Amino acid sequence: MIALIDYGAGNLTSVKKALSFLGADFVVPASPAELGGARGVIVPGVGHFAATAALDGAWSDAIAQAVSAGKPLLGICLGMQWLFEGSDEAPAVRGLGVMRGRITRLKGDAEHRMKVPHVGWNALEFARPARLLDGLSTGAQVYFTHSFAAPVTSDTVAATTHCATFASVVERDNVFGVQFHPEKSSDVGLEMLRNFLGVCG
Repeated sequence: MIALIDYGAGNLTSVKKALSFLGADFVVPASPAELGGARGVIVPGVGHFAATAALDGAWSDAIAQAVSAGKPLLGICLGMQWLFEGSDEAPAVRGLGVMRGRITRLKGDAEHRMKVPHVGWNALEFARPARLLDGLSTGAQVYFTHSFAAPVTSDTVAATTHCATFASVVERDNVFGVQFHPEKSSDVGLEMLRNFLGVCG
């Protein structure tokens, strides 16, 4: 059973549809106490980093405990940003802090006609092999919609360039994150979700 976290930050329905298509058993827990029976956790989300303040406290503690217990955690879009220490978008709001670094705003490039927000399909450039990328090839196209992004660190397994190069897929031990929307990224995105479900067992 996968725990799909609803903290009011959107795209829950599309993630539900993708998980159902893949035949996954999932639940939207009503309280942090319900995470105990889950084999993995997914934190989705779109929009402003301030929305993640709803996860502070009991939810954050329960998710951190699940990670410490070895349960796989996947952050999607805003959910991936929340894995980091914080974001310039909402400086007073803390991230989960399981990934090092801070989220910063992409800067538009008028000369090369690159606009922010970054909306549309773009390529993943693989940095190293990773379980989340199993069966996929560098250059795979996925669907983005965001204005802020994570830095490239040793946890980056794929990067994408739009105005600047940023981490588009991160993976360390049992923690995974994708800046794009796998549930809207056709077969490539479904394969990544399938890989995550495989890690969950």
